[in-house]
Amino acid sequence: MAAHLPDLTSVPAPQQVYAADGTRLATYTWGELDAPMVVAVHGFASSARDNWALTGWVRELIRAGYRVLALDQRGHGLSAKPHESGAYGIRTLVEDVESVLDAYLVDDAFYVGYSLGARVGWEVVRELPHRIGRAVLGGVPDGIPLARLNLEQLRAYLADGTPVDDRTTQNYIALTERVPGNDLRALVALAEGMRASRTIDPDPSDAPTRPILFATGSKDAIIEGSKALASAAPNGTFFEIPDRNHFNAPGSRAFKEAALAFLAQ
Repeated sequence: MAAHLPDLTSVPAPQQVYAADGTRLATYTWGELDAPMVVAVHGFASSARDNWALTGWVRELIRAGYRVLALDQRGHGLSAKPHESGAYGIRTLVEDVESVLDAYLVDDAFYVGYSLGARVGWEVVRELPHRIGRAVLGGVPDGIPLARLNLEQLRAYLADGTPVDDRTTQNYIALTERVPGNDLRALVALAEGMRASRTIDPDPSDAPTRPILFATGSKDAIIEGSKALASAAPNGTFFEIPDRNHFNAPGSRAFKEAALAFLAQ
């Protein structure tokens, strides 16, 4: 296995899985077939390649003896990118993960998610505790999904290139344009779809009961909300990723080490 480790920052050709509504999802696997499975779900405006392969997560998980199954969430990477807000919603994204688990015949796995992938993971672990033994949820925000994005400025930027002055929205646009294959219109639709309900999510009063490691950067504006969710989870623990913000936390060695130690418990 060690001979192949230098290649683990690359991404194999995707295997296509079709979601319950027919949306095409790109999936990727690394590692030995009989190794314990880790399902990895990336954040908003990212991809399996950007969030997990290029940051070294795949390499470290394989070294630790796991098999990795990652997907490009709908609207991202090499998956289909609907432009209608109705194609997106937390329930739909959870069902996408379940469809991937079913397609790969995975009945027992660990879950690692970041940002949007962590928010989805909260629901996956809550709804599928018989299939997810424990989870790592990095940079998981509380409150209305993607509420910090200024959608009005995003729409104007898409329409005629009007400059965006909201700092958080600028950061998301920069991330979107940096990751190959991103489609800003699809990501705006995703944000609109997830915010449509105007409800608080995740719900701390209905927290998943499986062991969960919550991890958020010390310089991330959402850290207090992440700590609150960790406190609400019956078997939740919290790790503060030192000197990292929301956008660079996935590359932290300390984060990877804490996650691997937690999964090995």
